[in-house]
Amino acid sequence: MKHPSLMQMMQHLVGSPSVSSVSPEWDQSNAQVIDHLADWCESAGFAVERLPIAGHPGKFNLVASVGSGPEGLVLSGHTDTVPYDEARWSSDPFALRAHADRWYGLGTCDMKGFFAIVLDAIRDIDLTRLAHPLVLVATADEESSMCGAKALLDTHRRLGRHAVIGEPTGMRPIRLHKGIGMEAIRVSGRSGHSSDPTLGVNALDGMSRVLSELIAWRTELQRRYRNPLFAVDYPTLNLGHIHGGDNPNRICAQCEVHFDIRPLPGMDLDELRGEIDRRIGERLAGSGLAFERIPLFEGIPAMDTPAESAIVRAAEDLTGHSAGAVAFGTEGPYLNGLGMQTVIMGPGSIDQAHQPDEYLALDQVEPARRIIRSLVERFCLTPR
Repeated sequence: MKHPSLMQMMQHLVGSPSVSSVSPEWDQSNAQVIDHLADWCESAGFAVERLPIAGHPGKFNLVASVGSGPEGLVLSGHTDTVPYDEARWSSDPFALRAHADRWYGLGTCDMKGFFAIVLDAIRDIDLTRLAHPLVLVATADEESSMCGAKALLDTHRRLGRHAVIGEPTGMRPIRLHKGIGMEAIRVSGRSGHSSDPTLGVNALDGMSRVLSELIAWRTELQRRYRNPLFAVDYPTLNLGHIHGGDNPNRICAQCEVHFDIRPLPGMDLDELRGEIDRRIGERLAGSGLAFERIPLFEGIPAMDTPAESAIVRAAEDLTGHSAGAVAFGTEGPYLNGLGMQTVIMGPGSIDQAHQPDEYLALDQVEPARRIIRSLVERFCLTPR
C-alpha cells in the first residue's frame, strides 16, 4: 500500500484542525481530515464515498469499502475533536510531538490515532483475498451534534454486521454504555413588588417544587433500575445549573434549571421525558405557574450489544478481557441501529480525552495494531 507511515499519518491527522462545537466561534469543518483518509483509503484499494451531511455545511462522513456481502467488519471512528485551551498546552495542539514514549497532540487519543493505526494494521493484507467486506467509516461531529452518526442512520444502509468503534478504552472491549440526555425546565410566573406577594406569582417558589420533584424522581429511578456491570450501577440525574430573577425586591417571573440524566440500557429517553412532563405538571397544577421542558440536545441512547455477539466474543478472546460497561456515550447505538453488533475498543485512555496535552501512549500502538489485524483476518479473510 502506498499510504504514508504510521507517524506521518498521525502528523497529517493531528495537523488538520477539525474542532466541532455547539459554539459557532469554535466549530470547524472536518473536510481536511476526510480528504486525507479518502486519499489513503483509495491508495489501499478501497472504494471511497465522501458524504456531505445535509444541513451542516463543511461536515462530511466517509465510507470506504472493499469486498462485498452482508457479513463484513466495520471499523469506525469520529474525525472531530473538542475545543482546546491553547494556553494550557505545553506545545502546539496541532503539531504531533513525540516525548517520553508518548505522542502528544489534539486528537491523538480521541480519536484520530485510531484511523492511522487501522490503516497501518492492514498495510500488507491483500485486500483482493477478502471473503467478506471490510468497511472504514469516519464521521463528523461526534463531540457535539452527532450529526454524522445520525446521517448514517438516516441512510438505512447495511454497512456490515460486526463493528468496532475505536474510542479510547485501553483496547479493552466495551459492549454497554449509558445514554445521555440534557434538559432545561423553565418555570414562568408573574413579576411584582416584593412588598405584596399577591401582586405576582413567584417562579422561584415554583422551582423549589420542581427541584423537589426531580430529586424524588431520581431516588425512585435508582430504586427501580440497577445494572451491576456499571461502576455506577444506577441511572444518574445531575442538577447542573440554575438561574432566576433579577433583584431581591422583585417577585421572580422566570426561573430555569438545567440537568443531565444518564439512563441505563433498557431505559428510553423519550419515555423518561414524558415522565418528567407528567410529574412536574402535576406538581405545579393550580399554582398559577407555567412550565416548559426544553431539550438542550437530542440525546444519545444507551448501548447494549449482546454478550454472545461474535464481535464481542472475538474482542474478549483477542484481548483477554471481558467486555465491560462505561458511563460515557458513543456512536455505538447508531451503528447498532443499522443492524450491526458493535464493540467500543480502541487505543489510549479516556482519562486523556478532552484534556490539555492529550497524548497516546506508544505502548498502546502495537497491541492495537495486532488486535485490529486479527479482527480483519477473522471476520474478512476467513470464510464464515
